[in-house]
Amino acid sequence: YQARMSGRGGERTLAVVAFFRGGVCFEGVQAAERTAVSSKNVWVEFISLAAQHKAVNLGQGFPDFPAPSFMKEALSKAALNDSLNQYTRSMGHPRFVKAVAEYFSPLYGRELNPMTEVYATVGAYGSIFCAIHGLVNPGDEVVIIDPSYDSYRPVLKMAGGIPKFVALKPVSEGVTSSSDFTFDRKELAAAFGPKTKAIIINTPNNPLGKIFNREELEVIADLCKKHDAICISDEVYEWLVYDGREHIRIATLPGMWERTLTISSAGKSFSVTGWKLGWTIGPADLIKCAHDILVQITYTCPTPLQEAVAVGIEHELAERGSEKSYFKQLPASLVKKRDFLVHLLSELGMKPIVPEGGYFVVADTSALSKPQPQVLSQEYKSHVSEEYNGQTLDIRPTKTPLCPSVVEP
Repeated sequence: YQARMSGRGGERTLAVVAFFRGGVCFEGVQAAERTAVSSKNVWVEFISLAAQHKAVNLGQGFPDFPAPSFMKEALSKAALNDSLNQYTRSMGHPRFVKAVAEYFSPLYGRELNPMTEVYATVGAYGSIFCAIHGLVNPGDEVVIIDPSYDSYRPVLKMAGGIPKFVALKPVSEGVTSSSDFTFDRKELAAAFGPKTKAIIINTPNNPLGKIFNREELEVIADLCKKHDAICISDEVYEWLVYDGREHIRIATLPGMWERTLTISSAGKSFSVTGWKLGWTIGPADLIKCAHDILVQITYTCPTPLQEAVAVGIEHELAERGSEKSYFKQLPASLVKKRDFLVHLLSELGMKPIVPEGGYFVVADTSALSKPQPQVLSQEYKSHVSEEYNGQTLDIRPTKTPLCPSVVEP
């Protein structure tokens, strides 16, 4: 097409040419087949629906309160240091991986090698992607305990892996806590087989908030050892543990260190989700497999962010166990918000499942007296139906405001 432009040289006619390949405009280019597994995303749809209906979106997992001042100050100082504005070591900025190793060594009961047993990623999401793509071959089966973080399935299928889902189920009717959910031992054992390459666990679990107890982790560990399977343990909510519950790292169980990659998140640990910095801890041979993928994606992670998170971890080292520890202050603050939200949902006629950890609450809405028409698009509902054996996801909104002072009726 043509466009006219006026300037110092007078009015000129310009030809604007679109790029073509084989007679077809790039606007009509076909996406690679691997992208089909992630073309639909429930969060994209929920965000759009929330904006369309002017609803308060309580589904996204990021804080609405300030990050700790020592983290913000550390990042400011790092950005002003010229030597920290260039590329750093691919496996992780030296100060960062050393801080991680020093802090976590006592928690694992072993001396972690910061140079070979820790590596930095662009968020825990990056850790998940690199672990799966670095270890799973096409046709390999990977056990996933549901409900699960929504990235596991598409990332696994993109690698050619085959997911084998095992559900967490309530132990009885009328459950009120995430601790009342567990997996069927026979179902989990049946999910393992000769093609099993790995299992992905998430504790505390997103979205249920369940913390796997020692007996449950021992069952998983025994199956991993029996079938020579790797365990990818997503522990990003490791500090968000409530009511005196204990977070147990599966890598600390007998025979599990050598077959486990444990994933952590600076965003979840320090309430800086926008920094997108994660890390993985594990044996050197598994770490290398995962890191080899990162090299071909981003090669390294932002140096100033790693420097700032290193300062944050060093702060926690100095304050370990004290009231000044952010890892202690954060759950103490969030448990009050959890209890408040649980109370509100109960008042509205829902039946919330009180989470032991994390920052999500799952609620049973079946008791609502006047359900509204479902608003989830048929396209996504069909997608969910297909993936979960005919069980549909039914989303029903209510016009009753959760917080009248914020949401207009």
